[in-house]
Amino acid sequence: MKRDTICVQGGYRPKNGEPRQVPIVQSTTFKYDTSEDMGRLFDLEASGYFYTRLQNPTNDAVAAKICELEGGTAAMLTSSGQAANFYAVLNIAGCGDHVVASAEIYGGTYNLFAVTMKRMGVEFTFVSPDASEEELNAAFRPNTKAMFGETIANPALSVLDIELFAKVAHRHGVPLIVDNTFATPVNCRPFEWGADIVTHSTTKYLDGHGAAVGGCIVDSGKFDWTKHAEKFPGLCTPDESYHGITYTEKFGLGGAYITKATAQLMRDFGSIQSPQNAFILNLGIESLHVRMKKHCENGQRVAEFLSTHPAVEWVRYCGLEGDKYHERAKKYLPDGSCGVVSFGVKGGRKAAETFMKQLKVAAIETHVADARTCCLHPASATHRQMNDEELAAAGVSPELVRYSCGLEDADDLIADLAAALDTIK
Repeated sequence: MKRDTICVQGGYRPKNGEPRQVPIVQSTTFKYDTSEDMGRLFDLEASGYFYTRLQNPTNDAVAAKICELEGGTAAMLTSSGQAANFYAVLNIAGCGDHVVASAEIYGGTYNLFAVTMKRMGVEFTFVSPDASEEELNAAFRPNTKAMFGETIANPALSVLDIELFAKVAHRHGVPLIVDNTFATPVNCRPFEWGADIVTHSTTKYLDGHGAAVGGCIVDSGKFDWTKHAEKFPGLCTPDESYHGITYTEKFGLGGAYITKATAQLMRDFGSIQSPQNAFILNLGIESLHVRMKKHCENGQRVAEFLSTHPAVEWVRYCGLEGDKYHERAKKYLPDGSCGVVSFGVKGGRKAAETFMKQLKVAAIETHVADARTCCLHPASATHRQMNDEELAAAGVSPELVRYSCGLEDADDLIADLAAALDTIK
């Protein structure tokens, strides 16, 4: 099926007389006739469900839809985008290991990597998304286990050179993990450019209505873990907690990574998405292909308006002619990027805070990528834990405002922006 049809019908194929909509299996546990039947599930000898902390039929149906959209071989839902990125890395990197990551990523992800996972013994080296091939190569170490970046960085809006990052990652025998939240599989499929693992905060455009927190991990099934078995013993050597199963042997390249993440990480951490949230997420995905067009149209209109306003210092939106990432976006995002526009208000932090107070249509929220327009001053919110040096590395300056265009009429958004900007001239 083509992309638009997958948005509507992917993941779940009802049989004769079954519910047309994905059923919500709101149950913590599942009944079996014999202990032997359940035992086969615990031994990973049979497929099925025994406890929703690991897997649930509703979640699996929605994960399968996202997997189809991305062109992957296996996927799993998590409780949030943060959990998805945490699991995606921890599934192949542990204490004493190293990961290379783009510096221009969501502030919460930066803190996860630079602070929390550092405490767990995983060290990260942050590189510019515009680093040269030589600079990227220089960041790798013998104990590097993965490379990470965002298709469109939040909130810097830099566009990742996925093909280059994948080339370098593969040269060093590690997978490239790409957070595809802002672009969504409607506007970019990172696997087609060499990425190996894709993550999403499904809370954003995939849900699209600010109703359900969630995340997703998708495996391309293309990275050959066995060629670098010494780097990935968790996938290529027996797991004694599951009777000596070797995931790559038992489930092949298409299923090893997600099976391990489910059998080990979800088993032990339990960051499962609720079936109710998965149901809501599926409703959002059904209109994703329609909504993204409108988000992008509004984003383009707003960016063009801001680029000519005297109270605006600069605008970042890859759809603009002359934007630093315009040419790269034509390669990776030919049908549009997203509805998020970042811009700097003349007068710095104080002027940005004054501007925010004057908005009437756009709401001040930590949220982004929603049907309703929302706005944020990252330096005083999502990125407030960073010092000035870290903010600069992440592409977040004190005057930066992140404006997420919803599905309203663009003329109303522009009028609201104009009125707010006029107060700081």
